[in-house]
Amino acid sequence: MKTVCVMGLGYVGLPTASLLANRGFRVHGVDVNPSVVELISQGEAHITEPDLDVLVRAAVNSGNLTVGLEPKSADVFMVAVPTPFKDGHVPDVSYIEAATKALAPYVESGNLVILESTSPVGTTEKMAGWLQELRPELDVQGSVYMAHCPERVLPGQTLKELVVNDRVIGGLNPVSADKAAEFYRQFVTGEIVCTNARTAELAKLAENSFRDVNIAFANELSMICDRLDINVWELIQLANRHPRVNILQPGPGVGGHCIAVDPWFIVDAAPQKARLIRTAREVNDSKIDFVVAKVKEAAAKFENPKIACLGLSYKADIDDLRESPALKIVENLLKSQIGQILVVEPHLKKIPKSLENQKNLAIVPFDDALSKCDIVLLLVNHREFYPINDLMKETEKVFLDIAINFQVKTNR
Repeated sequence: MKTVCVMGLGYVGLPTASLLANRGFRVHGVDVNPSVVELISQGEAHITEPDLDVLVRAAVNSGNLTVGLEPKSADVFMVAVPTPFKDGHVPDVSYIEAATKALAPYVESGNLVILESTSPVGTTEKMAGWLQELRPELDVQGSVYMAHCPERVLPGQTLKELVVNDRVIGGLNPVSADKAAEFYRQFVTGEIVCTNARTAELAKLAENSFRDVNIAFANELSMICDRLDINVWELIQLANRHPRVNILQPGPGVGGHCIAVDPWFIVDAAPQKARLIRTAREVNDSKIDFVVAKVKEAAAKFENPKIACLGLSYKADIDDLRESPALKIVENLLKSQIGQILVVEPHLKKIPKSLENQKNLAIVPFDDALSKCDIVLLLVNHREFYPINDLMKETEKVFLDIAINFQVKTNR
């Protein structure tokens, strides 16, 4: 198992491909975006992740990493493509189906096919069905090994966590799980735990739903405290002094491809039973409207307010805008037409499509935003924004702190 074909070169696929190439595997990466393929072929990364640019450059220069628009024959095929949801929060596995159809002509007996994409329960079985239809001469569940091994990395620490995190491997049969475990043990130092594919699929969904439910509790508390005129941060600090209580921190909502999406896969699979999981999703999504309402309330004190929105990504110190509540808040503020929006996002490479050609929007540096604005809305606690609390102490500007310590501070 020394040749690997990685389908999808995004936030998981590219770090995985680069890591494997630098560990001596011969890796061919595949992406449907020609500009992404061209950039990586030149030894450059199209996403921001600490040390990833160095790893990609080394992998390409070594000759161990090649990239293209089409797959190639390999010992191992890894699928790491998006799994969004459609309208009505219905899981969309069309990217996985397309990747399976693309790699099907290259699969041979004895190959290992791994689904890393976070997926609804039963998706690995569907992959086997698609592959069997396309390659009827193969005994897909006999001569081809198929398994699900969901990624569980934290953006900003991806390269480290790909190696040190424990991995759950679910095979379509025990021999497939063992084969996949043998592959991952070549570069993972964390514990490898084997199970069946359906359990592995639900394990990843359960992990992210657990986090979503706990964040929802904190976000709901923040809205209750706002109604009761209580500082939620002091409240959480006091409650967490209990030895068995650990309330998380509230924020503008929940973003990212995992926590904001995966719980809906469980709700879709068991809608009558997943009541708590559904409610948690609704609470976290409602925080966006809550924040917008607080901004409108503050903006009503000005004739034509300028609002500095600090941060667009879904979490600190990354460039990932997927399902970002900060971005949705800015979009909603623009729709409300309550004033001029000054956006500061130090990790932004290009303006999101949803913000293009907006007449009341400007992308500005941090210092410019603070000097020109009437209202400061801290949405993401990027390191570049850490001086904000000290800067706001001596100002008359309205300060709405959503990312670190949610409360309205003003000397007006």
